[in-house]
Amino acid sequence: MTTREFVRIALPGPPARVLEIGCGPTGELASALAADGFDVLAIDPVAPERQGFRRMRVEDLGVDEGPFDAAVAVRSLHHLHHLGEAMGHVASLLAPGGVLVVEEFAWDLADEATAAWRRERQGRPTDGAFADWVDAHRGLHGDEALRGGLDSAFETRSFERGPDLWHELGDDVRAAEAAAIEAGEIRAIGFRWTGVAR
Repeated sequence: MTTREFVRIALPGPPARVLEIGCGPTGELASALAADGFDVLAIDPVAPERQGFRRMRVEDLGVDEGPFDAAVAVRSLHHLHHLGEAMGHVASLLAPGGVLVVEEFAWDLADEATAAWRRERQGRPTDGAFADWVDAHRGLHGDEALRGGLDSAFETRSFERGPDLWHELGDDVRAAEAAAIEAGEIRAIGFRWTGVAR
C-alpha cells in the first residue's frame, strides 16, 4: 500500500479539513489530497510558495487556525525538537474525534545488516555502513521517543511496522525490502500509526 493510499484510508471523507505537518518542498501529498476534494493546509519551513501551503513550523500555527478534522505527518515528526509539546499542540488543533495519521521511521531500530542492505541497493561499498547510518541520524528522535511523544497526547488506533528504506531508495525497492523483512534478513524500521486526541 502506498503512502497516499494509507493516508486516504485513514482520513475521514472529503471535504474534511486536513493539516499536513511537514509537507516538504514539493507538497506532493497535500496536492494529491486537495485533488481528492480535501480542504488542506500544508505547513513546513520549506513549503512551496503557493495557495494551501505555509512556510512555518507546526508549533507556530495558532489554535485559532483550527479545528482540523485530521492531521497527517509523513516522515516529519523525528525532526521536531520538543515532540511531546508539539503533539499536545497538534491535538489542540483537531476537532473532537479528529485523527492523526503518521508514517515514520525509527532509525535506531536499524542494525548492521539493514544498513548494509541499504548500501548494497545504492551500489556502494558496505564497509562502515552501520557507523555511517548512526552518524547521519544522531540527534533525531528514535523509536521510543516517537512512540512516547505520540502516546503523550493521542490514543493509538492502529500501529504497524514495515518497510521504510524505499522512501530513500525508490518505490521499486519497496517489495524487495518487505520480502527481506519477512525473511528476517533486515529489520522493519518504518511504522504506520493512527490515533485520536486524548
